Amino acid sequence: MKPIFLSFLVLTFLSCKAQEKQKDVVLQPEVVNYTFENVASDIAIPWGMTWLPDGSMLVTEKSGKIYHIKNKIKTEITNVTRVVARGQGGLLDIAVHPNYVQNGWIYITYSSDEGEEKGANTQLIRAKLEGTSLTQIQTLYKATPNTTRGHHFGSRIAFDNQGYVYFTVGDRGNHPENPQNINRDGGKVYRLHDDGKIPADNPFVGQKGAKEAVYSFGHRNPQGMTKHPVSGKIWTHEHGPKGGDEINIIKKGANYGWPVITYGIDYDGTIISDQTQKEGMEQPLYYWVPSIAPSGMTFVTGDVYSNWNGHLLVGSLVFQYLELVKLDGEKVIGRQKIGTDIGRLRDVKQGPDGYIYMAVEGNGIIKIVPKG
Repeated sequence: MKPIFLSFLVLTFLSCKAQEKQKDVVLQPEVVNYTFENVASDIAIPWGMTWLPDGSMLVTEKSGKIYHIKNKIKTEITNVTRVVARGQGGLLDIAVHPNYVQNGWIYITYSSDEGEEKGANTQLIRAKLEGTSLTQIQTLYKATPNTTRGHHFGSRIAFDNQGYVYFTVGDRGNHPENPQNINRDGGKVYRLHDDGKIPADNPFVGQKGAKEAVYSFGHRNPQGMTKHPVSGKIWTHEHGPKGGDEINIIKKGANYGWPVITYGIDYDGTIISDQTQKEGMEQPLYYWVPSIAPSGMTFVTGDVYSNWNGHLLVGSLVFQYLELVKLDGEKVIGRQKIGTDIGRLRDVKQGPDGYIYMAVEGNGIIKIVPKG
């Protein structure tokens, strides 16, 4: 047998083995006990959504638009900052301040070319809404350096119970340098005061050269982040390469391992790392093999969906469904499909009315309404 062919067989075998997950929690088929109601249509790539105190919504569209949606009427917001809408970049997440009624601040992430280098990187701003226009726009953080690579911007936003704002920046396609180096942006979860100041108790404050806004590192591309409704902990999920998407609970100063440890392989089937565990690096709460390409996540609370209460919802881009991840504390005990073939599901949130809303590419915003 020729050496080249033998090497190919070995690589194929290792790739297949790396894509197997033993004793996984079985994904159960959809049980259709709900209907779907279209709340806003004709939005090409709705990326993020949030609610204003009157129950109306703000929805970002990746190309650079923000829509205000009230009573199913869609109005475009003006004076939106210019974005670099290329590859996975564009106008990304949006969230209102927990004390929005008092201060009126809206937080937005997007791919920005601000800076000297060509290309773009993730930027966090805040602004206020006056009528249908953004005003008082302030930059809170701009990741550096810019790069012409068009992927892994991360970009979810969440607030904790103390009012800190968290946001994510993916590794920007540079996994050999960014995720494991706290002196570089990329592959990180960041924590700031709501005005952009760096908290004095952030884990790397005072370390020479460190990006002091960093709260945790060793991430690949986190595109889901939410606060646990009981514990107040910040949960994330992130894209693996081919296999190895992860759910993580964020800890101060923790290293989540990418790319030193991973449950995935490279897209061409080659091995990124032969390690899945290493001392000093966090294990995921759960990981998917094969990848579902997770985007958006929310916990379900209240009694609108009695069988979903206390569990987690995660959108799938590649398989085009919503996944109910059933939990017992911090352990995954069940998985079930919702909205089979609904489309590329970019975000999922529970609204202040208790209903679940999905942002679906090529469609818009869809509300899940239980039957009965």
